[in-house]
Amino acid sequence: MAQIALADLPAATRWTNWVGNQSFTPAYTAAPRDEEEVVALVRAAAEHGMGVRVAAAGHSFTPVVETGGLVLDLSALRGVVATDPARKRASALPGTLIRDFYEPLWDAGLALRNQGDIDTQQIAGAISTATHGSGTRYTSLSGVVRGVRLVTATGAIREISDDEPDLLHAAQVAVGMLGVMTRLDLDVTDAYRLREQVGLRPWDDVMANWDELVAEHRHFGFFWLPTEESGALYNLEGDGERLADQCYVKVYDEVGPDVPDDATEGRRVDRCYRIFPMVYDPNFHELEYFVPLDRGPDALQAMRELMLRSLPDSIYPLEVRTVGPEEAFLSPQYGTATTVISVSGAPGTDYWGYLRSVDALLAEFDARVHWGKLHFLTRERLHDLYPRADEFIAIRRELDPDGMFLNDHLRSLFW
Repeated sequence: MAQIALADLPAATRWTNWVGNQSFTPAYTAAPRDEEEVVALVRAAAEHGMGVRVAAAGHSFTPVVETGGLVLDLSALRGVVATDPARKRASALPGTLIRDFYEPLWDAGLALRNQGDIDTQQIAGAISTATHGSGTRYTSLSGVVRGVRLVTATGAIREISDDEPDLLHAAQVAVGMLGVMTRLDLDVTDAYRLREQVGLRPWDDVMANWDELVAEHRHFGFFWLPTEESGALYNLEGDGERLADQCYVKVYDEVGPDVPDDATEGRRVDRCYRIFPMVYDPNFHELEYFVPLDRGPDALQAMRELMLRSLPDSIYPLEVRTVGPEEAFLSPQYGTATTVISVSGAPGTDYWGYLRSVDALLAEFDARVHWGKLHFLTRERLHDLYPRADEFIAIRRELDPDGMFLNDHLRSLFW
């Protein structure tokens, strides 16, 4: 087994996330080339009583990476390493980008069951924070994890599978607190194609047809535009139509082989992985809360009223999606389908008062949080909202009794 001395590592440089709202300088950074080097680095950090965090693609808005200790960059541990069409499984290394799954899976007649609209995230980071797409028939990416290979705080390697369901459900959404992932096994599905339908609909129309839109489509989501200027912030265009108080609705459904490909914007037909992604300018910071699906319409009506009162702090579009229930202990969808409410603001703008108003409003709807996005969760609310938080914390303490994989942000909730 390789041995690594931390003092031999190059001087650490300042780390900044993709939108620039999180920045810090750790004591050390390292980019291991394989699992053996991950083990050696974790053991070296343990010998010095030093904290360890993993930096993935940096798409989180929260300080989940920040540490005064060692930051690991796993981008060299990248690639889909196995596909199993019979079992509908795929295995990948932690630094694999979501877009790296596309061709290897498709060549095997497979595809990811679901995904979000950003595909440059590393799979381990996306899973650790319960990154999701849309549709109540589908979980987040975390919900399809069926196995994890983990380097724990002692440098031991722990194989976790559905033979140990509680441990697996803790590992599915762990925000890096159980150890360093070095391999993941995912449920996938048969390759499929999607038809896109995109267009503007009035707010009242979308709310009146909410149940139908949620139930009848594979994916349904929308951006509500509070002002005429809102659409341009996310490159949403209306072809000359009025934008204020309109919903930019996106609906995706599967199509069969008899439906030809179509490259027409707004009604494309193509392989699923060519339909899902959107391109965002990193010009926003985001809070994302999840309320039980059946309380979604009431929460959205309340959010619309708050946003209209809060302009111009609330000029960014309100994004709305749904996600199906899953079993991960820290998942926002634990035991229930959810309505996802995403609230954004401009970098460099003091809109914390508005975000705290959003937090207070959505707390009335028992909102859970996205671990990679801005939130105001307290330890008390954690235990009120996540029924198995105590079990997660017990597993975390068993695997990492000294809190090597915690940082200040996470310690206040999970110590």
